[in-house]
Amino acid sequence: MDLETVSAEEFGAGLHGIGLNLLVRNVQSEVAFLSEIFQMTSHRVSDDFAIMAYSGQLFQLHSDATYHANPMLTLLPENPPRGAGIEIRLYDTDPEQAVERAERFGAHILQHPTDKPHGLREAYILCENGYVWVPSRPRT
Repeated sequence: MDLETVSAEEFGAGLHGIGLNLLVRNVQSEVAFLSEIFQMTSHRVSDDFAIMAYSGQLFQLHSDATYHANPMLTLLPENPPRGAGIEIRLYDTDPEQAVERAERFGAHILQHPTDKPHGLREAYILCENGYVWVPSRPRT
């Protein structure tokens, strides 16, 4: 499927497995964050929607306005952080490089790269929507 021209109906019908859809205040801003820091690829970017690709996997960003009739919108807190309780783990991203890019971007680093007992070296980076992004690599 061509991610630049696929219709919403065809895209939705083509999804399988598990999906991730993040509600964000500003789609363009979140796309810039993910593209710059984690080198993700974006498709069909608009003020309301984007398809993001990371390591061969797709997920979606939707603006709050697109969820006007969705019951989940009523669960969003008025004040940040919005994404509390979820870690989005990026196993194919070097944590040192991601933190370096995040600092240049002005993102908030919750934890600099650290060796963890479960065999990974990882960092914790908070986006403006309150989601915690965890670039990780096996310890060497």
